[in-house]
Amino acid sequence: MTTSTYPLATLARTTDPTTMLRRFLGLDAVVTAGNGIAYAAASGPLGDFLGVDSGLLLGLGVFLTLFGAGVGYLASRKSPPKAAVQAVVEANAVWAVAGVVALVAWLSPTTAGAVWIPLQAVTVGGFAALQYAALRANA
Repeated sequence: MTTSTYPLATLARTTDPTTMLRRFLGLDAVVTAGNGIAYAAASGPLGDFLGVDSGLLLGLGVFLTLFGAGVGYLASRKSPPKAAVQAVVEANAVWAVAGVVALVAWLSPTTAGAVWIPLQAVTVGGFAALQYAALRANA
């Protein structure tokens, strides 16, 4: 383990790069699928609370649930395929940027939504960074 991977090992509670990667993927899967289920199941009340169209939240909820399941499948693999993990990293990065762009360009959220949307973008961007670093450590 190099000095640069020490913070990752501390977060993942392991020095094994593959286990590190799988744990970060697993955390992403749980958070993403959980968020998706909440969006899909409560799109009306959450839409009102966040100031986001309930139809949009329902669609995002279904997408996030499926995406989270796919990420969970990768996390369950003994050795997740690098190309698939790279795709997850890139999708997370795009999602983080798209959330901020949507907030600035066309959403008119409530105060709660104006806090939640960037918080979600930072969280997803954090997953992308952790997964990317673990993928590099795994190379």
